[in-house]
Amino acid sequence: MQKNLYLIIILFTLSSCYTYQVQKQEDTTPGNKQESKKNPAIANNAAMQMKSTAAEPQSLNASQAPAPINIQEKLSPNKNVKIDVDGKSYKIIVDKWESDSLVAHPVHNPKKILKFHKNQINSERIAEKRFSQPIADIITVTAYAAIGIGIYLLVR
Repeated sequence: MQKNLYLIIILFTLSSCYTYQVQKQEDTTPGNKQESKKNPAIANNAAMQMKSTAAEPQSLNASQAPAPINIQEKLSPNKNVKIDVDGKSYKIIVDKWESDSLVAHPVHNPKKILKFHKNQINSERIAEKRFSQPIADIITVTAYAAIGIGIYLLVR
């Protein structure tokens, strides 16, 4: 039993509430989110209209294409990100931009300098390090359960 308790304590110390998450692009249609929140019937009606207009020329759909992602804005200095460069994944902290090149260092090695050209970086796979509330909740509930079990075993 004591070995299991030590194993659980070690697992809690190794887990983190911070994860790397890819930021999703927002819907560029103005008012679409507001209408769907106010009245679901309007949202369903709008969805049916979208299906009926699918047969119209493709020129309308081209105007609704998502805006291109600006890598330099996403990778601003002092951000902790995970990027994909030529098939390899790097967890870095952005230092600065030198014209079209990103200058950064690995998360746990500030002395090592990495340089990447902006064309090498996969802009769709840029993930920022963020706090994950669901993971924090799971860790908290599990910790409370472990404390409760520990108290029960001590009293018993």
